[in-house]
Amino acid sequence: MNVLNFNFDSQPIKDAKKEVICGVVGSGNLEVLVSPLADSAKSNFIIDTSVTGFDHIWKAVLQDFSDRYAVGGLEFKINDMGATPAVVSLRLSQAINILEDELHG
Repeated sequence: MNVLNFNFDSQPIKDAKKEVICGVVGSGNLEVLVSPLADSAKSNFIIDTSVTGFDHIWKAVLQDFSDRYAVGGLEFKINDMGATPAVVSLRLSQAINILEDELHG
């Protein structure tokens, strides 16, 4: 397994105190676990992936995600089994939607 770590400056999400899980670990898919961080100005991404050599793609996808959503104060643990960039973006967006539903629901 290849472990990647990325940190981004991010707009803070408000009142995120719960953990969220989204997706499943399986061929061509991934699981996202989201938990709160103490630093609300940063987002942290830890990726366990079965694929090597795509660090620059991961960084680009995660930077785009961090730019689109207020994810400051969140840590994302991603367990990947060869998901495409589109699936990565989808799962991350789903995790944020679940978190926002719990915050406002």
